[in-house]
Amino acid sequence: MLILIGTVPTAYALNKAVSPGETQTFVAVAHEVAAVFAKYTNDASRPADSREDTQAYVRTHQLSSATLPAVQQLTETIANQVGQSGSLAAVPQGIVDNVRNNMYLVSEAIRLMEKANQPAFAPVDRAVIDNYKKQLDRATKFIPTWVKVAVAIALGLGTMVGWKRIVVTVGEKIGKQHLTYGQGASAELVAMATIGAADAYGLPVSTTHVLSSGVAGTMAANGSGLQWNTMRSLILAWVLTLPASIELAAGLYWVFKNLF
Repeated sequence: MLILIGTVPTAYALNKAVSPGETQTFVAVAHEVAAVFAKYTNDASRPADSREDTQAYVRTHQLSSATLPAVQQLTETIANQVGQSGSLAAVPQGIVDNVRNNMYLVSEAIRLMEKANQPAFAPVDRAVIDNYKKQLDRATKFIPTWVKVAVAIALGLGTMVGWKRIVVTVGEKIGKQHLTYGQGASAELVAMATIGAADAYGLPVSTTHVLSSGVAGTMAANGSGLQWNTMRSLILAWVLTLPASIELAAGLYWVFKNLF
């Protein structure tokens, strides 16, 4: 699963299902948005490195005199890169990552500018920019069906191999009595509702944490009691996961950045 969501995305960095006709519409909208941005640049000089200036804005959230000209120039670059290929599916593999990263940076910069209302775009201009952002997100923020199926299969196979440890911990070691059918159904319904709500509102939650907490809740409600040794281990793991993951990811990024 980690390979499918962490490495394989290089194979579908751009949405190749977008048709040539839709691609031409995207290019036209990109040129239109570049003209809109030009109205708010106050004749500022074009930056030497538009991508670096856009990255600086996304990183710091601080709008500078170079930000809008940089976003404008990067938008024109995207339009030219995609327009020369004819469609997203035809973008040469050697520049796919570059095009995708440019699209992501512009989309994120637009999101931050609209959130801060800086600059204050006129309603008609904002509508054009919003349309462009939607097209950018459609081209980059998607998951092909085959990836969803592959991830589901990977999760299923992983559960088939390691099911016993999971089932024993959740079903027998959280409460002092074995999990009943009613308790299992209640915990699953709560997990389903919580994960669905988190997905709708864009909240980061762990399915394991949610389900384990649901099971603990049913045990407490049933009066059977909790095995606090297991609960302490689970809570400790939850607390340490965040800082440990942050440190490991930061270390790996530093290694990759400096060595490769």
